[in-house]
Amino acid sequence: MSLLDQLTKFSKSSLRCTETHVRTVDGREYVESRDEKGRSNLTPVGAKDYGWIGDVKPDLQVAKIRPGLFLGSQDVTVRPELLRSNNVTHVLNVAAGVETEIFPDAFTYKHVPILDLPETNITEFFPECFAFIYSGVTSGGVFVHCNAGVSRAVSIVVGYLMTTQGLNFEDAYGQVKEIRSSARPNDGFMKQLKDYKPSL
Repeated sequence: MSLLDQLTKFSKSSLRCTETHVRTVDGREYVESRDEKGRSNLTPVGAKDYGWIGDVKPDLQVAKIRPGLFLGSQDVTVRPELLRSNNVTHVLNVAAGVETEIFPDAFTYKHVPILDLPETNITEFFPECFAFIYSGVTSGGVFVHCNAGVSRAVSIVVGYLMTTQGLNFEDAYGQVKEIRSSARPNDGFMKQLKDYKPSL
């Protein structure tokens, strides 16, 4: 059984309760536990000075790829004013394990959990994602994100441009990369996108 099969078939209810010690990039230490509803709780246990400072600034770029089509990281999704200022009405989350539907009264959400692994078949998610993107673009605007807005979300947007705009991979990826410089799908996604032949 592949790692992907194991991950997609696993059940949270089979896990036992435990505590995990977590250290953030800026040296803060926490004990992480989950309550009976599965919500994460972090309890600070102290801080240490490691002589360096991690990059803890949120990535709030709302990269406008086309009118009504935006791309970025999950950091943007907790800033409803930022989404509204760009006329975003729909939010597509393509990350596995990232919370969705933070403001259900303000936006239409769709969660398509995709693992950022080279062996994941990203193209099998295209039809479902593209239908939602089209709905968002025609209703106002859609914000597509994963965790960092670098691999999964970029792959979905590049595939969408190839399908709806008739672009080849190089042109679609080049346009996205020019607007969001951090864009870089994993090697497996890059190969799949290069081989992708949209049925128009």
